Amino acid sequence: MEKMLSDKVAIITGSGRGIGRAVALMFAREGAKVVVSDIDAEPAEETAADIKRAGGDSMAYVGDVTVPDFAPGIVKAAADNWGAVHVIVNNAGFTWDAMVHKMTEEQWDKILDLHLKAPFRIIQAAKPYFCDEAKQEKARGETVSRKIINISSIAGVGGNPGQANYSAAKAGLVGLTKTISKEWARYNVQCNCVAFGFIDTRLTQEKEKGITVESEAQKIAIGVPKAHRDIFIKMIPMGRPGTAEEAAGTILFFASPLSDYVSGQVLVVGGGFSM
Repeated sequence: MEKMLSDKVAIITGSGRGIGRAVALMFAREGAKVVVSDIDAEPAEETAADIKRAGGDSMAYVGDVTVPDFAPGIVKAAADNWGAVHVIVNNAGFTWDAMVHKMTEEQWDKILDLHLKAPFRIIQAAKPYFCDEAKQEKARGETVSRKIINISSIAGVGGNPGQANYSAAKAGLVGLTKTISKEWARYNVQCNCVAFGFIDTRLTQEKEKGITVESEAQKIAIGVPKAHRDIFIKMIPMGRPGTAEEAAGTILFFASPLSDYVSGQVLVVGGGFSM
């Protein structure tokens, strides 16, 4: 049986760990050539190596998505290596929480840059490989679908106390998704959004475990306070967090030919939970 992503070139940000890693491995199993990107070299290179050991084709691209030259750099790396770009998954991110009256402008700007401006830049950088290629294909009588999957959150759909920055960025990503789906429809680009609920990753581990990410030479604590985490889980109708693999499956749908006539949509993946 033909694989769903045979010969497709996919860029997946934040794919050294968690949901992004699960997506990278799943895409590779379905025949995609995968650019594994992470801010940390070790997980990016490990995921890329795992794909190669399984017989897939992959490369690691290490960098911070908020740096201005990241977007053109990663798109060029994919195109130089494989001659094309067909799928973009804007997944990289973390949270930096505070109640709105205590939130600093640094917190606000960092999370907006990470979750909204970075995807915007990557989409812009892909224009030659998405739109210009489509014009040439149309002139030859060919039709090729290309995909953009933006990763939002139920916080972007319904808001979440302590996450004004994250909720605003993820809501903005929904607007960007719907706009791209209209602007680039004539190039046969489908742009969709997945809004995740409580998925079991390091970002949703107990904050008391002391997990941090490093950004601009400072360590930012991530995770959810145990008391809040326990409450969130009790509110999920299915009674448990989702797994990274379950999350990845929804992204595969939007990357595959199964969604060739689906665009501008927001799929909430939360086990029945909504804000």
